[in-house]
Amino acid sequence: MPKTKFQNVVFTAMMAFFMVFGMTAYSIAVQSGGLTYGILLAALKEMWIEYVIVFLLVYFVMSKLAAGIAFRFLDPHTDKPMFITVSIQCCMVMLMVPTMTLIVNFIHNGFTADWLPNWLTQWALCLPMAFFWQLLYAGPVVRLLFRTIFRKQLAAGEAKAA
Repeated sequence: MPKTKFQNVVFTAMMAFFMVFGMTAYSIAVQSGGLTYGILLAALKEMWIEYVIVFLLVYFVMSKLAAGIAFRFLDPHTDKPMFITVSIQCCMVMLMVPTMTLIVNFIHNGFTADWLPNWLTQWALCLPMAFFWQLLYAGPVVRLLFRTIFRKQLAAGEAKAA
């Protein structure tokens, strides 16, 4: 969807924010037994190291890798844009959940003897939430906000292409 490097930075920043905030709030809620307004505030305070890591990973590595995996199964010239978007989203979640749960495990717990079972547990807990959060909420909201912010530039680019 982004057409320029600046748009790509903005889109990645927005998506990283929504995903990291949602997943941080989810993880804290799971650990504390439920979601409260206090947990939402705690997630907002605690998410920034993970946000920077996610932004850098997605911008420099994962977006290209996810698209590459998706395009092994899809043709960008003939397949419907919605299938392409959903496939890339699925590949992104498939890549980011194990990566970020491993990184967050080391950030919060260090290298302990039980790092592997802790990581696998977090991976299993976060995967379904990240999948549905990305596919049904964060992805559509960020794309809507992005289209709203860059309406004129995107329309000018489409007019130029036609």
